[in-house]
Amino acid sequence: MDFKEITEQSKQAVTEILEKANLAPGSIFVVGCSSSEILGDQIGTATNLDSANAVFDGIVPVLEEKGIFMAAQCCEHLNRALVVERETMEKYGFEQVNAIPQPNHAGGAFATVCYQRFKNPVLVESINGKADAGIDIGGTMIGMHLHSVVVPMRISLRKIGAAPIICARHRPKYVGGQRAIYDENLM
Repeated sequence: MDFKEITEQSKQAVTEILEKANLAPGSIFVVGCSSSEILGDQIGTATNLDSANAVFDGIVPVLEEKGIFMAAQCCEHLNRALVVERETMEKYGFEQVNAIPQPNHAGGAFATVCYQRFKNPVLVESINGKADAGIDIGGTMIGMHLHSVVVPMRISLRKIGAAPIICARHRPKYVGGQRAIYDENLM
């Protein structure tokens, strides 16, 4: 596996999502990532820290440059808790929980890498549906972390490594019915 290519694909994917999603600084971007699926294996069967680090290297600099917070989803063994920077937890009032993600036991490779490489990582049980956009790499099911009206997004990439990706953003709810006029910038 070419990990430099994984980094470039991850960077391209998040860049395209951000261009289309119009996120403001301070928004939350959720990432679910199966390092096994990136390698072409079934989720949870071939945990790989190298592929997780490659995804981190592609995504995090782009988000940091835009002032967007990342939430890294853990696997189901930690109930899809999320690794965030302490700054994110404090800004949004999320509640910290006590667990440290592990690559082969509970959490997964990507959450482990984020916990190791964030400046001041914490684990939160939920971000209360506050994510503004995100990417699901390998079928990790990130939808529960997004605002209530989710819009799927198509970008030029369909996969990172061998893992299929699904991209999404939220939009505000439409109210007012047929007589309402909507702001095109929010659609």
